Amino acid sequence: MGKVIQFATDTLRALVGGLGNPERDKAAGLYYADPVWDDAQLINAYRGAWLPRKIVDIPALDACRAWRDWQAEAGQIEKIEAEEQRLNLRGKVLEARTKARLFGGAALLINTGAPLDKEFLPKAISKGGIRHLTVLTRRQLAAGDIDNDPQSPTYNRPLWYEMTNPVSGVPRIHPSRLVIFTGAQRPDDDIAGSIDQGWGDSVLVSTLTAIRQADATAANIASLIFEAKVDVVKVPQLMASLSDPIYRERLMERFTLASMAKGNTGTFILDSEEEYEQKSATFQTLPDVMDRFFQQVSGAADIPMTRLFGQSPGGLNASGEADLRNYYDRVSAGQELEMRPAMEKLDEALIHSALGSRPAEVFYTWSPLWQISEKERADIGKINAETIKTLNDTALFPAEAIANAGANMLVENSIMPGLEQAIEDAGGLPDYEMEAEEEAERERLRLEASAKGKGSQQIGDAAPRTLYIRRDVLNADDIRAWAKGQGFDTVQDGLHVTIIYTRTPLDWIKVGQAGEWTSEDDGELIIAPGGPRLMERFGDAVVLQFASSRLTWRHEDIKRLGAQTDYPEYQPHVTISWDAADVDLAQVEPYKGKIVLGPEQFEEVNDDWRSTVKEA
Repeated sequence: MGKVIQFATDTLRALVGGLGNPERDKAAGLYYADPVWDDAQLINAYRGAWLPRKIVDIPALDACRAWRDWQAEAGQIEKIEAEEQRLNLRGKVLEARTKARLFGGAALLINTGAPLDKEFLPKAISKGGIRHLTVLTRRQLAAGDIDNDPQSPTYNRPLWYEMTNPVSGVPRIHPSRLVIFTGAQRPDDDIAGSIDQGWGDSVLVSTLTAIRQADATAANIASLIFEAKVDVVKVPQLMASLSDPIYRERLMERFTLASMAKGNTGTFILDSEEEYEQKSATFQTLPDVMDRFFQQVSGAADIPMTRLFGQSPGGLNASGEADLRNYYDRVSAGQELEMRPAMEKLDEALIHSALGSRPAEVFYTWSPLWQISEKERADIGKINAETIKTLNDTALFPAEAIANAGANMLVENSIMPGLEQAIEDAGGLPDYEMEAEEEAERERLRLEASAKGKGSQQIGDAAPRTLYIRRDVLNADDIRAWAKGQGFDTVQDGLHVTIIYTRTPLDWIKVGQAGEWTSEDDGELIIAPGGPRLMERFGDAVVLQFASSRLTWRHEDIKRLGAQTDYPEYQPHVTISWDAADVDLAQVEPYKGKIVLGPEQFEEVNDDWRSTVKEA
């Protein structure tokens, strides 16, 4: 017979906690149920407890507190801001954002007098065309059918909205006439009931559990205060005597009198056989317990404790500044990713309603939420002033650009309050344009006298004409010798660098000369040896690219006069050869020596220039 093998198992279970027994595992019952909170509970929590109210109000208030800065001409900004005040736009957005966070959704209805069921077109708004804005919550506004066409731009959004309590004469509302704000975004709109379709969740849905635990803990701690000191009196044969009703009555009367006597004289009168003692409760660890629950609430609400509870964090040198900055970054992200897209059509209509048109250069930025101290403002002002001085000393930018940019920087950053008004009282910034015209006239007379001597095309008058500016390479023999050594059979005659090639008619006198704003001597410009050099193919041509901020800024300076070019990105280069198809540029070592450029040569554009190119 074979052996019979028996397996013995140890079925000993832990007597406490049921360790190892899945039927008694305390964590096995954890289950996330559908968080259903009706509007009555949300309203009661908001009205009756301070924590839910602050969690709803604070982010909405912070998103609208600093508001936004319009970027436009001073007169345009005044009109736009006046229109915002007339419509109470800031207050309406705050109200809508607050109610959206509480109920899960709210909207601003744009009233223009046009039928509400027709699509809203901001460009059709005339000056003063927005009559007023109305705040409607999810409780008042129900979403209609959902667009289920995945190819539609409004996919998964309501095709219309209607009032939950229909008002006579109010038709369905087209979605374009509503600025929709939601509270907490749902992961999938299909989980919503029919009445909540098209909206989000209240921000309290995911935080009320933590809030209630914190409130319950605070209430229990408050109850413990009344048990901080307890008087204990030991009475002989108390339990045996309590069965006698007369004894119970005399006992209560006796200790009532004893308590009254203690209250008056501080003396507790007892029988010689009775014992008296006091027991006191300790609360040393309760603040830490309360703080832990507050931290859970802070994390659930995504609001730092310094902002939610108004208290600084513990720890050496802890100020909570980093937490606040992170929180403000979160609010700023919500402004850009949630509020700006939702308000896009309203903002376009606002500009039309304020100005009567839509200038393309008008836009806005959200004002920073972080408020700097006076010392930080002074430090920033010093850095800005040093930056302005450095840029002015380098002469890389026109004085007009430096002055305007510097004034805007100091005004927008509130470095020098009152600077804008002071500039206006002083008659504004210097008229650089007039000074430039006077200088251009002097330069025109000088150019007319010396145009032939400089090798440029002679100018008979200042009539606008096409323009080709180049600088000839004066040390072309050095570059030619390098090219031959790198395997180029032929090299283009007349090596040069093109500054600009534009068919846009320009006044050559206003274009001026590079020497007006550089420190060049005798019209020459030397590109120092080294630096970034690359060999590239531009179509059939092989060119040597190099870096030069002076040439680049000269090119951009001419473009600011209105010049248009065939190539939007300018890169200084010297064309080496048009007949180098067989040259492997990967094997070519770029020319690293200095490049000496002569004075600028002005010519009119010749579209047949290619036929004049020669190589040797």
